[in-house]
Amino acid sequence: MCLIVVAWQVHPDYPLVVAANRDEFFARPAAPASFWADHPDVLAGRDLQAGGSWLGVTRQHRFAALTNYREGGHQDANAASRGALVADFLTGQGDAPSYLEALAERGGQYNGFNLFVGDGQQLGYYSNRGQGWRTLEPGVYGLSNHLIDTPWPKLAAAKTAFAAALAQLPATTPFFDLLADREIVADAHLPETGVELGWERILSAVFVSSPAYGTRASTLLTMARSGQVTLTERSFGEGAQPLGEVCKSFATD
Repeated sequence: MCLIVVAWQVHPDYPLVVAANRDEFFARPAAPASFWADHPDVLAGRDLQAGGSWLGVTRQHRFAALTNYREGGHQDANAASRGALVADFLTGQGDAPSYLEALAERGGQYNGFNLFVGDGQQLGYYSNRGQGWRTLEPGVYGLSNHLIDTPWPKLAAAKTAFAAALAQLPATTPFFDLLADREIVADAHLPETGVELGWERILSAVFVSSPAYGTRASTLLTMARSGQVTLTERSFGEGAQPLGEVCKSFATD
């Protein structure tokens, strides 16, 4: 997952709104969002290589989403799977602060990551490349592949478009429009993350497209005060070819 924008307790009718793009190599197998057979309350996509996930929600209003922290040349091939962090929270029962506090004690087992977790009452954030975990106040937050709200151009543009889209809910088109933005950032404004310039250019777009790697899924998640939860996911293959759309909705008390 390379871009997540979250509105927490901002909209009067939707306490949680999430728009996200998952970027990954096309060769890595994954299943689109669905309720998991082994954990029927979990609605999430699934990485079929390591078994984890990048974003999901449960019937108990638990939420988790992950991005990698980009640091070219500093990946440990033997590190624990970061996707397990999403799966573990979704299938667990502890509150968000307790989960993040425990995770911070073992964060060094993983390559760099950012993680949002929410339990319906609190939303928390932790990066094992940051300064510890914290609970988040009401607001709009963004993640790409650096720390929370790092003002990379793609993230700044996405947050601006996201704020405008919030005002148009329950319409969903504005969110998917922002997630489909393929504009490449000018070289002068690119971050330096340890990858070569050609990759920095490709990865500077909100919607990433290259022959072997790109945006695999665009997801919109809304939790309404009424208890209605809706997750819509659009999947893409090589050449940004649309592969289908999943829309799951359920009501909770």
